[in-house]
Amino acid sequence: MPSVTADSLQMHATIRPVRIDDCRAIAEIYNHYVQTSVITFEEQAVSDEAMAQRIADVQSYNLPWVIYERNGVLLGYAYATRWKPRSAYRYSVEITVYTAPGASGSGIGSILYAELFARMKACGVHAAVGGIALPNAASIALHEKFGMKKIGEFHEIGFKQGQWLNVGYWQIVFDQQDGASV
Repeated sequence: MPSVTADSLQMHATIRPVRIDDCRAIAEIYNHYVQTSVITFEEQAVSDEAMAQRIADVQSYNLPWVIYERNGVLLGYAYATRWKPRSAYRYSVEITVYTAPGASGSGIGSILYAELFARMKACGVHAAVGGIALPNAASIALHEKFGMKKIGEFHEIGFKQGQWLNVGYWQIVFDQQDGASV
């Protein structure tokens, strides 16, 4: 089997903004993790309609949500959403990336984050935070690859699949040279 390279990942690949009609494919990817892992703290599958509402919510704040699609198949997504609802947080976001089952470790997450980071900077995001259920070496490596630094950890903050879980937070602050406007 040929190895997967960054060039081969781009063959017949499209990175594009999300559309509401992507909700089913996104829900399928996300629900895999809801049902089989502790990386999301949701415990019930999310309906296509609920995912469509989440997409609409992100779009209503003019924040980026990007899709990685190859040969017409959605293989991953990444988005930025409001960190908190109070107005003083308006330049801060929480970021998320998910890849389809079997696509982890293929470089799709890095491609998505590169696009997401460029779009966040372009729309004036000042700070981005990523929460990671621990342990998760692959997710930590991805966030640190993009210059994010660990800023804290909550111990035993969630309970899923019969275990108490810690969550670490990684953050990046964009400055004027990075392209963000304040």
